[in-house]
Amino acid sequence: MKPPQHIEIMGDSPAFTSVMRAARLVAVTGATVLIQGESGVGKELLAHAIHTDSPRAKGPFVAVNCAALTESLVESELFGHARGAFTGAAQERAGRIATAHGGTLFLDEIGDMPLSIQAKLLRFLENGECQPLGCELPKRVDVRVIAATNRDLASLVNTGRFRQDLYYRLQVVPLVLPPLRDRGRDVALLANAFLQRFAAHHAALCPFFSNAALSVMLDHPWPGNIRELRNLCERAVIFHPGQEIGVEFLHAQLAAAISSPRAVAITLPNGGINLDHLERDLILAALERTNGNRTHAARLLDLTRDTLLYRMKKHALR
Repeated sequence: MKPPQHIEIMGDSPAFTSVMRAARLVAVTGATVLIQGESGVGKELLAHAIHTDSPRAKGPFVAVNCAALTESLVESELFGHARGAFTGAAQERAGRIATAHGGTLFLDEIGDMPLSIQAKLLRFLENGECQPLGCELPKRVDVRVIAATNRDLASLVNTGRFRQDLYYRLQVVPLVLPPLRDRGRDVALLANAFLQRFAAHHAALCPFFSNAALSVMLDHPWPGNIRELRNLCERAVIFHPGQEIGVEFLHAQLAAAISSPRAVAITLPNGGINLDHLERDLILAALERTNGNRTHAARLLDLTRDTLLYRMKKHALR
Protein backbone atom coordinates (compact mmCIF):
# COMPACT_ATOMS: atom_id res chain seq x y z
CA MET A 1 0.00 0.00 0.00
CA LYS A 2 1.29 3.45 -0.88
CA PRO A 3 2.52 5.71 1.96
CA PRO A 4 -0.63 7.04 3.67
CA GLN A 5 -1.81 10.48 2.59
CA HIS A 6 -3.85 10.85 5.77
CA ILE A 7 -2.25 11.22 9.19
CA GLU A 8 -5.13 9.22 10.68
CA ILE A 9 -3.86 6.00 9.09
CA MET A 10 -0.21 6.41 10.06
CA GLY A 11 1.39 4.22 12.69
CA ASP A 12 4.25 1.89 13.63
CA SER A 13 2.66 -0.18 16.42
CA PRO A 14 2.39 -3.94 15.83
CA ALA A 15 -1.39 -3.88 16.27
CA PHE A 16 -1.77 -1.23 13.57
CA THR A 17 0.86 -2.43 11.08
CA SER A 18 -0.69 -5.89 11.13
CA VAL A 19 -4.00 -4.47 9.94
CA MET A 20 -2.30 -2.34 7.28
CA ARG A 21 -0.39 -5.37 6.01
CA ALA A 22 -3.65 -7.27 5.57
CA ALA A 23 -5.25 -4.22 3.92
CA ARG A 24 -2.37 -4.05 1.46
CA LEU A 25 -2.89 -7.69 0.49
CA VAL A 26 -6.65 -7.43 0.04
CA ALA A 27 -6.54 -4.08 -1.79
CA VAL A 28 -5.38 -5.63 -5.07
CA THR A 29 -8.25 -8.15 -5.05
CA GLY A 30 -11.93 -7.56 -5.52
CA ALA A 31 -12.90 -9.20 -2.23
CA THR A 32 -15.58 -7.72 0.00
CA VAL A 33 -14.09 -6.19 3.16
CA LEU A 34 -15.66 -5.58 6.58
CA ILE A 35 -13.80 -2.97 8.65
CA GLN A 36 -14.59 -3.02 12.36
CA GLY A 37 -13.49 -0.66 15.09
CA GLU A 38 -14.60 1.96 17.55
CA SER A 39 -15.85 5.34 16.43
CA GLY A 40 -13.00 7.64 15.47
CA VAL A 41 -10.35 5.04 14.57
CA GLY A 42 -10.30 5.92 10.85
CA LYS A 43 -12.46 3.24 9.21
CA GLU A 44 -13.52 5.35 6.23
CA LEU A 45 -9.94 6.50 5.61
CA LEU A 46 -8.76 2.89 5.58
CA ALA A 47 -11.53 2.02 3.13
CA HIS A 48 -10.44 4.89 0.89
CA ALA A 49 -6.80 3.74 1.11
CA ILE A 50 -7.84 0.24 0.01
CA HIS A 51 -9.73 1.74 -2.94
CA THR A 52 -6.77 3.96 -3.91
CA ASP A 53 -4.42 0.98 -3.91
CA SER A 54 -6.77 -1.24 -5.92
CA PRO A 55 -7.27 -1.77 -9.67
CA ARG A 56 -10.44 0.33 -9.23
CA ALA A 57 -8.51 3.44 -8.15
CA LYS A 58 -9.59 5.42 -11.23
CA GLY A 59 -13.24 4.58 -10.56
CA PRO A 60 -15.53 6.37 -8.09
CA PHE A 61 -15.40 5.93 -4.31
CA VAL A 62 -18.97 6.34 -3.09
CA ALA A 63 -19.54 6.53 0.68
CA VAL A 64 -22.95 5.94 2.28
CA ASN A 65 -23.67 6.47 5.97
CA CYS A 66 -26.36 3.87 6.62
CA ALA A 67 -27.17 5.35 10.05
CA ALA A 68 -28.10 8.71 8.49
CA LEU A 69 -30.74 7.27 6.13
CA THR A 70 -34.35 6.71 7.18
CA GLU A 71 -35.94 3.38 6.34
CA SER A 72 -38.29 5.09 3.87
CA LEU A 73 -35.38 6.59 1.91
CA VAL A 74 -32.58 4.06 2.19
CA GLU A 75 -33.87 1.76 -0.61
CA SER A 76 -34.23 4.62 -3.09
CA GLU A 77 -30.88 6.08 -2.00
CA LEU A 78 -29.02 2.80 -2.52
CA PHE A 79 -30.82 1.29 -5.50
CA GLY A 80 -32.30 4.36 -7.21
CA HIS A 81 -35.80 4.73 -8.63
CA ALA A 82 -37.69 5.15 -11.88
CA ARG A 83 -39.77 8.18 -12.66
CA GLY A 84 -43.15 7.90 -10.96
CA ALA A 85 -42.03 5.04 -8.71
CA PHE A 86 -43.55 6.86 -5.72
CA THR A 87 -45.06 10.20 -4.84
CA GLY A 88 -42.49 12.90 -5.50
CA ALA A 89 -40.35 10.82 -7.89
CA ALA A 90 -40.56 13.35 -10.70
CA GLN A 91 -37.58 11.94 -12.56
CA GLU A 92 -35.41 8.86 -12.75
CA ARG A 93 -32.53 8.74 -10.28
CA ALA A 94 -29.52 6.45 -10.15
CA GLY A 95 -28.82 5.07 -6.67
CA ARG A 96 -25.50 5.07 -4.87
CA ILE A 97 -24.77 1.50 -6.00
CA ALA A 98 -25.10 2.39 -9.68
CA THR A 99 -23.09 5.58 -9.13
CA ALA A 100 -20.23 3.45 -7.80
CA HIS A 101 -20.09 1.34 -11.02
CA GLY A 102 -16.47 0.51 -11.80
CA GLY A 103 -15.34 1.63 -8.35
CA THR A 104 -15.95 1.05 -4.65
CA LEU A 105 -19.10 1.39 -2.56
CA PHE A 106 -18.36 2.13 1.10
CA LEU A 107 -21.22 1.29 3.46
CA ASP A 108 -20.48 2.95 6.78
CA GLU A 109 -22.41 2.03 9.95
CA ILE A 110 -23.72 -1.09 8.21
CA GLY A 111 -25.05 -2.34 11.57
CA ASP A 112 -27.73 0.37 11.45
CA MET A 113 -29.13 -0.72 8.09
CA PRO A 114 -32.85 -1.66 8.37
CA LEU A 115 -33.61 -5.39 8.16
CA SER A 116 -35.94 -4.83 5.22
CA ILE A 117 -33.08 -3.46 3.11
CA GLN A 118 -30.53 -6.04 4.25
CA ALA A 119 -32.24 -8.74 2.17
CA LYS A 120 -32.05 -6.64 -0.99
CA LEU A 121 -28.42 -5.75 -0.32
CA LEU A 122 -27.64 -9.46 0.09
CA ARG A 123 -29.19 -10.21 -3.31
CA PHE A 124 -27.03 -7.53 -4.89
CA LEU A 125 -23.88 -8.92 -3.28
CA GLU A 126 -24.74 -12.43 -4.47
CA ASN A 127 -25.54 -11.69 -8.12
CA GLY A 128 -24.31 -8.15 -8.84
CA GLU A 129 -27.77 -7.02 -9.93
CA CYS A 130 -29.34 -3.76 -8.78
CA GLN A 131 -33.09 -3.23 -9.23
CA PRO A 132 -34.24 0.40 -8.83
CA LEU A 133 -37.67 1.06 -7.35
CA GLY A 134 -40.34 1.02 -10.06
CA CYS A 135 -38.18 -0.89 -12.57
CA GLU A 136 -39.24 -4.33 -13.80
CA LEU A 137 -35.76 -5.53 -14.72
CA PRO A 138 -32.56 -5.39 -12.64
CA LYS A 139 -29.33 -3.83 -13.91
CA ARG A 140 -25.88 -5.37 -13.79
CA VAL A 141 -23.45 -3.28 -11.75
CA ASP A 142 -19.71 -3.81 -11.24
CA VAL A 143 -19.00 -2.62 -7.71
CA ARG A 144 -16.60 -3.62 -4.95
CA VAL A 145 -18.18 -3.32 -1.49
CA ILE A 146 -16.39 -2.28 1.68
CA ALA A 147 -18.53 -2.10 4.82
CA ALA A 148 -17.69 -0.70 8.24
CA THR A 149 -19.22 -0.72 11.69
CA ASN A 150 -18.43 0.20 15.27
CA ARG A 151 -20.98 -2.30 16.52
CA ASP A 152 -20.71 -6.00 17.34
CA LEU A 153 -22.45 -7.51 14.32
CA ALA A 154 -22.28 -11.03 15.78
CA SER A 155 -24.33 -9.84 18.77
CA LEU A 156 -26.81 -8.12 16.44
CA VAL A 157 -27.15 -11.40 14.54
CA ASN A 158 -27.85 -13.27 17.80
CA THR A 159 -30.60 -10.80 18.74
CA GLY A 160 -32.18 -10.86 15.29
CA ARG A 161 -31.26 -7.31 14.35
CA PHE A 162 -28.84 -8.26 11.56
CA ARG A 163 -29.16 -11.02 8.98
CA GLN A 164 -26.75 -13.89 9.54
CA ASP A 165 -26.37 -14.59 5.81
CA LEU A 166 -25.51 -10.94 5.11
CA TYR A 167 -23.04 -10.93 8.01
CA TYR A 168 -21.09 -13.85 6.54
CA ARG A 169 -21.32 -12.40 3.02
CA LEU A 170 -19.79 -9.10 4.20
CA GLN A 171 -16.96 -10.47 6.28
CA VAL A 172 -15.08 -12.21 3.48
CA VAL A 173 -12.04 -10.29 4.72
CA PRO A 174 -12.55 -8.79 8.21
CA LEU A 175 -10.18 -6.03 9.30
CA VAL A 176 -10.26 -4.78 12.88
CA LEU A 177 -8.71 -1.34 13.46
CA PRO A 178 -7.37 -1.16 17.04
CA PRO A 179 -8.40 1.70 19.34
CA LEU A 180 -5.80 4.39 19.94
CA ARG A 181 -5.28 3.31 23.57
CA ASP A 182 -3.88 -0.01 22.28
CA ARG A 183 -1.38 1.53 19.88
CA GLY A 184 1.36 2.60 22.31
CA ARG A 185 3.86 5.11 20.90
CA ASP A 186 1.66 5.75 17.87
CA VAL A 187 0.01 8.39 20.07
CA ALA A 188 3.20 10.50 20.04
CA LEU A 189 3.75 9.90 16.32
CA LEU A 190 0.22 10.98 15.43
CA ALA A 191 0.27 13.94 17.84
CA ASN A 192 3.44 15.40 16.31
CA ALA A 193 2.05 14.94 12.80
CA PHE A 194 -1.22 16.65 13.75
CA LEU A 195 0.64 19.58 15.36
CA GLN A 196 2.60 20.12 12.15
CA ARG A 197 -0.53 19.85 10.00
CA PHE A 198 -2.52 22.38 12.02
CA ALA A 199 0.43 24.76 12.43
CA ALA A 200 0.69 24.92 8.64
CA HIS A 201 -3.08 25.23 8.26
CA HIS A 202 -3.38 28.10 10.75
CA ALA A 203 -0.07 29.72 9.70
CA ALA A 204 1.18 29.39 13.29
CA LEU A 205 4.42 28.29 14.92
CA CYS A 206 4.33 24.59 15.72
CA PRO A 207 4.10 23.79 19.47
CA PHE A 208 5.47 20.60 21.01
CA PHE A 209 4.46 18.31 23.86
CA SER A 210 6.73 17.96 26.87
CA ASN A 211 7.90 14.48 27.88
CA ALA A 212 5.59 14.62 30.90
CA ALA A 213 2.67 15.54 28.66
CA LEU A 214 3.45 12.67 26.30
CA SER A 215 3.49 10.31 29.29
CA VAL A 216 0.01 11.50 30.27
CA MET A 217 -1.18 11.03 26.69
CA LEU A 218 0.11 7.45 26.59
CA ASP A 219 -1.93 6.64 29.72
CA HIS A 220 -5.11 8.35 28.49
CA PRO A 221 -7.87 5.92 27.34
CA TRP A 222 -8.82 8.08 24.30
CA PRO A 223 -12.55 7.27 24.18
CA GLY A 224 -12.81 9.46 21.08
CA ASN A 225 -9.78 7.75 19.51
CA ILE A 226 -7.90 9.58 16.74
CA ARG A 227 -10.68 12.15 16.34
CA GLU A 228 -10.19 13.17 19.98
CA LEU A 229 -6.40 13.41 19.56
CA ARG A 230 -6.74 15.45 16.37
CA ASN A 231 -9.04 17.99 18.05
CA LEU A 232 -6.70 18.23 21.06
CA CYS A 233 -3.74 19.02 18.78
CA GLU A 234 -5.62 21.69 16.87
CA ARG A 235 -6.55 23.42 20.13
CA ALA A 236 -2.90 23.25 21.21
CA VAL A 237 -1.81 24.99 18.00
CA ILE A 238 -4.49 27.68 18.35
CA PHE A 239 -3.92 28.51 22.02
CA HIS A 240 -0.19 27.79 22.43
CA PRO A 241 1.58 28.40 19.10
CA GLY A 242 5.32 27.73 19.26
CA GLN A 243 5.18 26.80 22.95
CA GLU A 244 5.84 23.69 24.99
CA ILE A 245 2.58 21.94 25.88
CA GLY A 246 2.67 20.73 29.48
CA VAL A 247 0.51 18.49 31.60
CA GLU A 248 -1.59 21.43 32.85
CA PHE A 249 -3.05 21.95 29.38
CA LEU A 250 -3.74 18.23 29.01
CA HIS A 251 -5.41 17.87 32.39
CA ALA A 252 -7.80 20.69 31.51
CA GLN A 253 -8.52 19.28 28.05
CA LEU A 254 -8.83 15.60 28.95
CA ALA A 255 -10.61 15.87 32.29
CA ALA A 256 -14.11 15.60 30.79
CA ALA A 257 -13.25 12.48 28.80
CA ILE A 258 -11.52 10.82 31.76
CA SER A 259 -14.41 11.51 34.11
CA SER A 260 -17.19 10.50 31.71
CA PRO A 261 -19.19 7.67 33.26
CA ARG A 262 -19.24 4.45 31.22
CA ALA A 263 -21.84 2.61 33.29
CA VAL A 264 -24.88 3.52 35.36
CA ALA A 265 -25.77 1.63 38.54
CA ILE A 266 -29.52 1.18 39.07
CA THR A 267 -31.08 0.36 42.43
CA LEU A 268 -34.61 -1.02 42.28
CA PRO A 269 -36.99 0.67 44.74
CA ASN A 270 -39.05 -1.51 47.08
CA GLY A 271 -42.22 -0.61 45.24
CA GLY A 272 -40.83 -1.68 41.87
CA ILE A 273 -40.64 0.37 38.67
CA ASN A 274 -42.70 1.06 35.56
CA LEU A 275 -40.66 -0.22 32.59
CA ASP A 276 -42.43 2.07 30.12
CA HIS A 277 -41.59 5.11 32.24
CA LEU A 278 -37.99 3.91 32.62
CA GLU A 279 -37.64 3.41 28.86
CA ARG A 280 -39.03 6.87 28.21
CA ASP A 281 -36.63 8.43 30.72
CA LEU A 282 -33.63 6.60 29.21
CA ILE A 283 -34.54 7.81 25.72
CA LEU A 284 -34.88 11.38 26.98
CA ALA A 285 -31.52 11.12 28.78
CA ALA A 286 -29.82 9.81 25.63
CA LEU A 287 -31.31 12.58 23.50
CA GLU A 288 -30.22 15.19 26.04
CA ARG A 289 -26.66 13.75 26.13
CA THR A 290 -26.44 13.92 22.31
CA ASN A 291 -28.14 17.32 21.93
CA GLY A 292 -31.07 15.72 20.12
CA ASN A 293 -29.01 13.71 17.62
CA ARG A 294 -31.15 10.58 17.23
CA THR A 295 -28.48 8.53 15.47
CA HIS A 296 -26.01 9.08 18.31
CA ALA A 297 -28.73 8.60 20.93
CA ALA A 298 -29.64 5.24 19.39
CA ARG A 299 -25.99 4.21 19.58
CA LEU A 300 -25.86 5.09 23.30
CA LEU A 301 -28.88 2.86 23.89
CA ASP A 302 -27.54 0.05 21.64
CA LEU A 303 -30.55 0.42 19.34
CA THR A 304 -30.85 0.95 15.61
CA ARG A 305 -31.99 4.42 14.61
CA ASP A 306 -35.30 3.04 13.31
CA THR A 307 -35.96 1.22 16.60
CA LEU A 308 -35.32 4.44 18.51
CA LEU A 309 -37.71 6.37 16.25
CA TYR A 310 -40.36 3.68 16.78
CA ARG A 311 -39.98 3.88 20.57
CA MET A 312 -40.01 7.69 20.50
CA LYS A 313 -43.30 7.51 18.60
CA LYS A 314 -44.58 4.93 21.11
CA HIS A 315 -43.90 7.37 23.98
CA ALA A 316 -45.11 10.41 21.99
CA LEU A 317 -41.65 11.98 22.08
CA ARG A 318 -41.00 14.52 19.35
